[in-house]
Amino acid sequence: MPTAASARAPARPAASERRWWPWLKRGALWAFLLGVGWLIVRQARTIEWDEVLDALQALPLTLVAAAAVLAALSFALYTTFDLLGRHLTGHGLRAPTVMGVAFISYAFNLNFGSLVGGVAFRYRLYSRLGLRASDITRVLGFSMLTNWIGYLLVAGAAFALSPLALPPEWRIDSGGLRVLGVVLVAVALGYLLLCAFAGGRSMTVRGHALEVPSLRMGALQLLLSAANWSLMGAIVWLLLQGRVDYPQVLAVLLVAAVAGVITHVPAGLGVLEAVFVALLSHQVPQAPLLGALLAYRAVYYLLPLVVAVVLYGATEWRARHRRKT
Repeated sequence: MPTAASARAPARPAASERRWWPWLKRGALWAFLLGVGWLIVRQARTIEWDEVLDALQALPLTLVAAAAVLAALSFALYTTFDLLGRHLTGHGLRAPTVMGVAFISYAFNLNFGSLVGGVAFRYRLYSRLGLRASDITRVLGFSMLTNWIGYLLVAGAAFALSPLALPPEWRIDSGGLRVLGVVLVAVALGYLLLCAFAGGRSMTVRGHALEVPSLRMGALQLLLSAANWSLMGAIVWLLLQGRVDYPQVLAVLLVAAVAGVITHVPAGLGVLEAVFVALLSHQVPQAPLLGALLAYRAVYYLLPLVVAVVLYGATEWRARHRRKT
C-alpha cells in the first residue's frame, strides 16, 4: 500500500520526457532563428546595394565624425552604469578601471551578444582584477537593470507623446502605442516609488536577494540610461540628415533594440535594418536609409569594437606579464 508520504509526493516527469524537452526547446529556437535569417536574406536580395553604397559614400565626413563623437559620449554614459554598481557594492577598484571594463564588455556585447560581452567579459575582467563572483554578479545585474529601466522611460515617452507614423498599408492606428507608452512610463515611475519607500531593503526574487537602491540612486539610473538611449537615437537621426523627425527615429530604434534581443541575433545583424525599412521606408528612400544605418553600425558597433579588442589585448598581456614576474 502507498504510504502517506508517497501519496503527497509530487509526480516527477518521466526520464524520457526530461530527455526530449531540452532538445525540443533548442529545436524550436533554431527553427525560429533560421526563419528570421531566411526573411533577412530574402529582404536583402531585393535591395539595390550599389545605390546603398553610393548613399553611404555621399554622407559628409563631418557628419560621420559628429556621429562618432556622439557614439563616444554614449559609451562614456554606459560605463557609468558600472560605476553605480561600484557604489552599490563598495568594491575598491578605481573608476577608470571600472569604466574600461564596462567599455570592453559593452563593445563585445553589442557585436557578439550579451552572454559573450555583457556576462563573460565582465566576469573574466573583473575576476582578474580581484573582485568576488558575488560582487561581479551584483554589478552586472545592476548595470542591466539601469539600462532597461531607462529604456522603459524613454520608450514610454516616445510611444505616448509621439507615436510612430506607421506605413499606410498597415491600417493600424497609434492608439495602442499610446497605451503601451503610458504603461511603460508607469512602470519606470513605479520603480522610483519602490526606491523611495523601500530603498536600502532587501527583496527576494526567485531565491535571489536583491537590494533596493535609494531614491537618489534610482533617479540616477533613470537619468543616465535615458540619456544614453536618447543619444543613440540622435546618432541615427543625425546620419539620416533630418529626413525623419527625431522622436520617430528614436521610437524605431527602441523597437529595433527589443527585436534584436528577442531574436538573439548577434549585433542585431539585419534585424535593425529590417525594422527601420519596415517602419520608415514610406518616409525615406531605401538607399539613403540603409546607408545611414551602415554608417551607424560603423561608428557605434565596429569602431568601438576595434578599440575594445586593443584594450582587451593589452589587458591580457599585462595579466600574463604579471604572472611571469
